[in-house]
Amino acid sequence: QVRLVESGGRLVQAGGSLRLSCAASGHTFSRYAMGWFRQAPGKEREFVAAISWSGGGTLYADSVKGRFTISRDNAKSTVDLQMSSLKPEDTAVYYCAASLKYGRDDDDYTYWGQGTQVTVSS
Repeated sequence: QVRLVESGGRLVQAGGSLRLSCAASGHTFSRYAMGWFRQAPGKEREFVAAISWSGGGTLYADSVKGRFTISRDNAKSTVDLQMSSLKPEDTAVYYCAASLKYGRDDDDYTYWGQGTQVTVSS
């Protein structure tokens, strides 16, 4: 069992920056690839970014590429999402997730956090 707790979500103006953090506890953190997903009101959950077990590989959705950066610290069991140049369309609940498989498919992610709200005002 892996417990994930996100933090850092808040209201921010368009063009601003925000850093989300996810703290993991339970099984060995470095066994898991980690991902960030988001869900806006009335929309399906979508992939945002993923990072491989060691942090050597990263994946991004086209909509956030060049603006968001995912990173992890296996010693601290944390994964962060640095978001910049935020747009109103980035408004969503952001979820941290853990998977034994590295990829974009949310079906592969076994453990999920409770989510943190990010609201970007125009």
